[in-house]
Amino acid sequence: MPAPLQDLRVIDLSTVLAGPNCARYFADFGADVIKIEKPGDGDSLRGMAWRDPRDGTGLWWKLVNRNKRNIALDLKLDADREIFLKLIDDANVLVENFRPGTLERLNLGPEVLLQRNKNLVITRVSGFGQTGPYKDRPGFASIAESMSGLASISGEPDGPPMLPPIALTDEVTGIVAAFATMVALHSKVGQVVDVNLLETMFQIMGPLISVFMLTGEQQPRLGSQLPYTVPRGVYQCSDGKWVGVSASSDTIAARVMEVLGFASDQRFTTFAGRVANRAELHELMVDFCSKRDSANVLKIFTDAQAAIGPVMSMADIAVDPHFVARQAISIVGATPMQGLLAALSGTPGELRWEGRALDADGIEIRKNLWNK
Repeated sequence: MPAPLQDLRVIDLSTVLAGPNCARYFADFGADVIKIEKPGDGDSLRGMAWRDPRDGTGLWWKLVNRNKRNIALDLKLDADREIFLKLIDDANVLVENFRPGTLERLNLGPEVLLQRNKNLVITRVSGFGQTGPYKDRPGFASIAESMSGLASISGEPDGPPMLPPIALTDEVTGIVAAFATMVALHSKVGQVVDVNLLETMFQIMGPLISVFMLTGEQQPRLGSQLPYTVPRGVYQCSDGKWVGVSASSDTIAARVMEVLGFASDQRFTTFAGRVANRAELHELMVDFCSKRDSANVLKIFTDAQAAIGPVMSMADIAVDPHFVARQAISIVGATPMQGLLAALSGTPGELRWEGRALDADGIEIRKNLWNK
């Protein structure tokens, strides 16, 4: 079956996570993605964090740069610069995440590239955007998480602000950049797509800025709880295992109240009432779970059609029947990793290979360019 994006060519000039993640989604759905790395050590993602014990290759690299072809180019060298420009001539998308102004200093800014290819979409991923007072600052996920408001509301009430324990900003920004790039492609207008880490995280903060600017109210740190949904959090059962519970609608909350034995208690029949009696309701949940093992708690809530789930580790996920049935974990090459981002019934994506060796496709790419 034809891949949905097989008619697109994407040049991935970005490094580490957010930009390469954007290009990965195009590759997963059939686009010809050519990853450009600097000669020598290549993208620093190759050596970051965990390595495959079988071959020493970085597992981040294998995941984020799967399905891409690879070529090593030094854009400061005339010969390599010419190869890059010839790739641009036939490309639909360029993804880059240099600091703003870097492409321009290489004399490869948007005005140069769009003059060669007027339909090119240039997706620029940065820390703070291509304009504004902070544009020249180095961009990192942790900084975006700190400055977007996320860290300030994360953590326990009496504890310090907290950062997420995963590369959250880089992951979300990759998806945002892919979406914005597809919008630009759909418009059939060559242009620059300006995506940045800070505004991506600010975008997912919901109406918190509206609440503050209209009322002066700020969301406090509440651990796993939310200010407007009670009960909501993680609770430990008698066997030491944890469950996550949510009551994000009145119907679900009513079922939770019935499970707890307080269905007729007027304090807990509305959102406002549950919020006003947060501490007592939280303690009722703590007490209920602490007296029962996790299997029993999960069964009681599930039978009542109340929202609950076990707190699962990667060890749990690796053997979970739902993850297995959905192919959420796929073997790519010989490496287990996340499957496709979404399942398309008519034009599905395909996982073909892991992130490849530096310049693995360089000879083929160069040969095809000069044989046109």
